Amino acid sequence: MDLQVVEQVAQLTEWVGEGGVVVLSGAGLSTDSGIPDYRGPSGSARRSTPMTFQAFTRDPVARRRYWARSHLGWRTIGEARPNDGHRAVAELQRRGVIGGIVTQNVDGLHQAAGAAEVVELHGNLARITCLDCGDLTPREQLAARLDAANPRFTAAAVAINADGDAELDDTDLDGFTVVDCEGCGGMLKPDVVYFGETVPPARVARSFELVCGARTLLVLGSSLTVMSGRRFVLRAVKEGIRVAIVNRGVTRGEPYAGLTVDAPLGIVLPNIVDALATVSPVNAGV
Repeated sequence: MDLQVVEQVAQLTEWVGEGGVVVLSGAGLSTDSGIPDYRGPSGSARRSTPMTFQAFTRDPVARRRYWARSHLGWRTIGEARPNDGHRAVAELQRRGVIGGIVTQNVDGLHQAAGAAEVVELHGNLARITCLDCGDLTPREQLAARLDAANPRFTAAAVAINADGDAELDDTDLDGFTVVDCEGCGGMLKPDVVYFGETVPPARVARSFELVCGARTLLVLGSSLTVMSGRRFVLRAVKEGIRVAIVNRGVTRGEPYAGLTVDAPLGIVLPNIVDALATVSPVNAGV
């Protein structure tokens, strides 16, 4: 890290050490785990249009093609493991300086690293929901059923997106068989928020509650391009809560941030943990 970044991290360490931190995390936190970002230098440009709720529920062909891509993409997402950034966040939460975590990610890596009470704004790819009966089942169970229904499916992904949707040639998508709910025969869907869907109000309300009770809103690995995450930064500013951002590349939150660090999260966050190692745990205050 250059001198400017070192000074910025020192300032951020002071803020974090005061406690009352709420984390808002995005895809950039998971790139070191092998999950590509949506944007920025750590990610790859997405070639396909993200699946919408309307297309998924109304177009059987679009739904079949989505499941073929998502089934293949799950092999990457499901095998991903927490990285140093996730572990650092969990450790800071354990020490009491982080009092809340709101994530835009759907990979479950915060919890896998040991973090607790994570608000998953957009859901989790590890869960499958039935749109008819509401039953929730593990993704591994569906993956086994899809493998059994598609023994000749040998497609290889061209790329994997942060939402687990793989990029495939169209010729590899034809003939893929979709399975339905074992309980009621209804339509299955990953328990995530698609484009065109609304984030459940309870999750939004809890996120605002955490942000409004914070001393510092710490944004990790998010470009804040979409309003789903940026609204929490805007609320923090409105409430007089300081905002710090650690992200590779430009973010739309920079005009609102009191501190912005453009550096790898896998280096910055463990450095903060090490610097605070001799500090007694505090009450997070949120």
